[in-house]
Amino acid sequence: MNSESFLSSSRFDLLKSLILIVDDDRLVRMQLRVWLEADGYRVVEASDSASCLAAYEQYHPDLVLLDLVLPDRNGLDCCAQIYGMSGGSYTPIVVLTECEDEQSIERAFALGVADYVTKPIPWLIFRHRLRRFLEESQKNRRLETENQQLTRLATLDGLTRIPNRRRFDEHLDAMWRQMVREEDWIAIAIGDVDFFKAYNDTYGHLAGDRCLQQIAETLRQCCYRPLDLVARYGGEEFSIVLPQTNLAGALSLAERLRVAIDTLKIPHSGSEVDGIVTMSFGVAAARPDVNMWADLLLEATDAALYKAKSLGRHQAYGVKLQGTPQGS
Repeated sequence: MNSESFLSSSRFDLLKSLILIVDDDRLVRMQLRVWLEADGYRVVEASDSASCLAAYEQYHPDLVLLDLVLPDRNGLDCCAQIYGMSGGSYTPIVVLTECEDEQSIERAFALGVADYVTKPIPWLIFRHRLRRFLEESQKNRRLETENQQLTRLATLDGLTRIPNRRRFDEHLDAMWRQMVREEDWIAIAIGDVDFFKAYNDTYGHLAGDRCLQQIAETLRQCCYRPLDLVARYGGEEFSIVLPQTNLAGALSLAERLRVAIDTLKIPHSGSEVDGIVTMSFGVAAARPDVNMWADLLLEATDAALYKAKSLGRHQAYGVKLQGTPQGS
């Protein structure tokens, strides 16, 4: 079977596969490159572990052919580092060696390498195994991508395309634990669209959906720190997790959000405030410890929102969680 028919028989698009060859022997690299490029693969070379890791990080190859003995490090140590890098767990690594060392073979497969091949490489046989490794790797990568997309969809609100209540709860729990460890502040803000039922009654539910979409995008753009999270809390309510933020900082942000919504100037003839769509915000902050629960902060935020609405809406009201140490 020639190279062309060999490749066309594959059910996968292997022609674009990139293979990283890591060997300090230039002649070995040259021979492997000739074989691989004849079968249509793309090739990157490295002669030691440092250049191997740099090439892996830059190119993210689909497979690595890795010599067991490198001038600056044991090849298996380099292999372990690759598996710890982004995407490394889905990259087949084939270890190359000139002798069969039982201890090294055991360690190689314990690390998770795809194969262990002695030199000189029996290319006519090995090329078929190589294709199988690449096919399996591509399937695993596709499955991982699909799983990530499903997870993302499960945590996005269908209407506004921002995180949903489930994602909010997950993020709040993670950030609460992190702030306990760091002994730092965390705040929550919940915003409610004023007189939204009247808006739907006046303009219809489609207009109401568009209004919520505009608000969601505005809130998202105003909360740009990496750990902040804006989510649709439910109905016309939006929630924001603000790690490393005390009460003063959270109130300042809530006020900025309130003004940003005003600036949209969405007409609302059914509103009792200014004839445009406005929002009320409840804010609560705490410096948590192991004896406190995130639910307490959430309850305090709900109470603050109720207070803001009872005071006439279109404002932000904040509270410090009872028992929180003073200071910032």
